[in-house]
Formats: sequence, C-alpha cells, structure tokens
Amino acid sequence: MKQSEFLNLVMPFKDKVFRLSKRLLVSNEEAEDATQELFMKLWKNKEKISSYKNVEAFAMTMTKNYCFDRLKSKQASNLSLVHSNYKEKETSLDKKTDLNDSVSIVHQLIAKLPEQQQMIIQLRDVEQYEYEEISKMLDIKPTAVRVALSRARKTIREQLIKQHNYGIKQN
Repeated sequence: MKQSEFLNLVMPFKDKVFRLSKRLLVSNEEAEDATQELFMKLWKNKEKISSYKNVEAFAMTMTKNYCFDRLKSKQASNLSLVHSNYKEKETSLDKKTDLNDSVSIVHQLIAKLPEQQQMIIQLRDVEQYEYEEISKMLDIKPTAVRVALSRARKTIREQLIKQHNYGIKQN
C-alpha cells in the first residue's frame, strides 16, 4: 500500500479518532499523541489493513484500547469527559451562560456513568456510529449496546429532572 492510498483510507476518520481520544484522555496533547500513535501502528501494519472489513471501526477499537492502556498506566481512576465541539451563533449572554451550564451539567452527569456507558454515549450520540459498529468496537452484542445506551440516557434524564425541579414542591 502506498502512502497516498493509506492517507486516503485513514484521513476521513482522523477527527473521530482524536475526539474519542480526547474524550477518554481529556488532554488535547494526550489525544494528539494517541491519534499519532494509532496512525503509526496502522502504517506499520499497512499491508494487513486490506484484510479488515471496516478499517474505521478497527481504528476506533484500537484507539479505545490504547487510551484505556494509557489511563491504566497512569493509575487514573477519574475519567472526565470534555466535549468541545459545541458552538452556537449570536445568542444573548444570559442564554449562552444557561446553555453552557446545561452542557456542563450533562458532561458531569456523563462522567458519573459507568465507563462502558460513557463510551457508548460518545460513540453513538457524539460520533454517530450505528449500533452494529459500536458492538464490534466494544465487543458486545448490539442489544447490549441499546440497553446500555437506554440506561445511560435514562440516568442522565432523571438526574437533570432532579436538578431542574430542585426546590419545587410536588403536591
């Protein structure tokens, strides 16, 4: 495989790899390192790439595993999620503050979820992967992906309702 063929194959999902790395490792620098490491590994094994049915899914799985290894090696027990792709156009300062607070609250709630649910939310709701792709990446059944995603969303929804109804008396 020539370099140009390799680049044409892997560049379309480079940003997804970075976002997943950043979601797991938090730091931009570490996410860049993880992305670079992944592409180095893919380049070293470029002759085997054609044997994979879905190179993007394989790369995302490799990214997930690499990030988890990095976190384990650092003895990191506190995964925090950061998603910086949220942008909006011309809004009042009050509305911007409220929206930023809401996004921040959702990120905090996601960070409290079990690790697998965090990954599934990232892959499905942020990266827009299909259930089948996620199941292959995480090596679980598609029904388990649906159940975990449903539970994660339900937990977040319940926590948001609790926070928004705080101080309001129910009859």
